[in-house]
Amino acid sequence: MTEPTIANAAALTGWRKSSYSGSEGGSCLEVLDGHPAGVPVRDSKTPEGAALVFPRSAWASFVAAMKDGYAST
Repeated sequence: MTEPTIANAAALTGWRKSSYSGSEGGSCLEVLDGHPAGVPVRDSKTPEGAALVFPRSAWASFVAAMKDGYAST
């Protein structure tokens, strides 16, 4: 299944980075809460690029798996 996309993610406001992201840049993802279609995710280095929109349940499963993996390290 192909996830829907938003062609120009900069057209949306309210993006946030993970609290684990540092201030020196690098590889960071940003998410947008409250979007009606799901959870948009974009690359912070190219904010005007495309964003993938994940179903809320898929995003919640991903976040839970990352927390479980992070806690076990």
